[in-house]
Amino acid sequence: MRQVAVVTGGGSGLGREMALALAGAGYEVWVTGRTEERLKETAAAAADADGSVRYVVLDVADGAAVREFFEGLERVDVLVNNAGIGSPAAPVQDVLEEDWRRVVDTNLTGSFLCAQAAYARMLQQDPKGGRIINNGSISAHVPRPQGIAYTASKHAITGLTKSLELEGRAHGITACQIDIGNATTPMTARMAQGVLQPDGSIAVEPTFDPRIVADFVVRIADLPTSVAVPTMTVMAAGMPYVGRG
Repeated sequence: MRQVAVVTGGGSGLGREMALALAGAGYEVWVTGRTEERLKETAAAAADADGSVRYVVLDVADGAAVREFFEGLERVDVLVNNAGIGSPAAPVQDVLEEDWRRVVDTNLTGSFLCAQAAYARMLQQDPKGGRIINNGSISAHVPRPQGIAYTASKHAITGLTKSLELEGRAHGITACQIDIGNATTPMTARMAQGVLQPDGSIAVEPTFDPRIVADFVVRIADLPTSVAVPTMTVMAAGMPYVGRG
């Protein structure tokens, strides 16, 4: 029986690379996202590589839709909570409430809703158990200037991951947080033009191949659930992390 993996935010960037890597490793992969055309592109890319990816248009912040999707799956062996968004850079006093809520709804609440639904499925399936991999960020440890909503949401992912790991112990459910720094995706394209640093300067930052992250996701997914990987940091060498700015 093929293992089933779900990758949220699988229409582009890291999510697409993760989905393709899992499909290439023999998983039955589902990807979710809000843009059907991008999801189709992911499925087509998998087919070109002799893999198989199915997709469903889904807003992870829509609890009813999330629950309906996961309840329709026979099993879930791996959930990769990858869906996430940023917001316009702004100092604290200028952050719009609507931007804050949009980021938290997607990055935190969406991750919780998907984890909750996957967790329920993992409890019911035979054999029970599974693995939940949350896409954290370097921002789960240190903030970038003018990014308070994103930073807060990613700090909260750490608490979500630890709670899932704790409660899953008795059920063969493990949780992992991968904190990624500057993988080359559309979201990090601005690094090549230079980004704001804490000292007020603008600096170009290095990036790295997102397929490296995808390879780590497969390695973690392939581990038996008797092995836990609570956290992992994968980042571009030389980017400002230890002592930003």
